Amino acid sequence: MTNKKKIFAAASIVFFVLLIYASYDISRRTTFPGSKSQLKERINEEYLRDEKRKTDSAELLPDTIK
Repeated sequence: MTNKKKIFAAASIVFFVLLIYASYDISRRTTFPGSKSQLKERINEEYLRDEKRKTDSAELLPDTIK
């Protein structure tokens, strides 16, 4: 092998190792789209629960003001 082929082989190995590392890093930081519930279900669960909603505005005031 000539010197240029050795340099090319080394550079391509380094490139593939960095590509594999980047793919692994990205896959660890993201989640599978099917593992999350749908947007409408999440909104209902987080914001539209009866126990979280206060219907009487007087209940929102601190006790000292009432």
